[in-house]
Amino acid sequence: MSGTDPVCTEPPLAATRCGPVGHALARVARMHRIAMGRRLRELGLYPGQELMMMRLWDCGPVRQSELIQSLGLDPSTVTKMLQRLEQSGHVRRGPDPADRRAVLVEATEKGQALRAGVEDAWRDLEACSLDGLSTTDGAELSRLLGLVAENLRGEAEGAVDYAPGARAC
Repeated sequence: MSGTDPVCTEPPLAATRCGPVGHALARVARMHRIAMGRRLRELGLYPGQELMMMRLWDCGPVRQSELIQSLGLDPSTVTKMLQRLEQSGHVRRGPDPADRRAVLVEATEKGQALRAGVEDAWRDLEACSLDGLSTTDGAELSRLLGLVAENLRGEAEGAVDYAPGARAC
């Protein structure tokens, strides 16, 4: 590329003009994922794996099918994540004693040992994200984002966090 070639580094004008809130949400989500990824790398995890581990810490052993549903992810994505976590010794999978056809997933001791580090990473990123906001402003931001999420519920069909009556564990 020569020095005179146009470079497109500005946000898409159409996105900022037609959907400034959506554009801001997409930018914030991307930056949050990158920042969390840096923190997780120190723990030997990839972004998204911590959410799966948190689910296992909260719920204990759970069927793989329920894990897929509760995370609201594609089954192949969850399977790949579980393979990586299993290879690293953080989870184990085996037949469910109640139904040998079902696969039960649980955190190993090594996986349990990640909990404090993951929770610290989330707290640290929360503080970083809200730096400069008052406690009241942070609470209001959380409330407003909750309303936005509720507004998008119908658009996000299949995602358990937004599905009415979804089982937490």
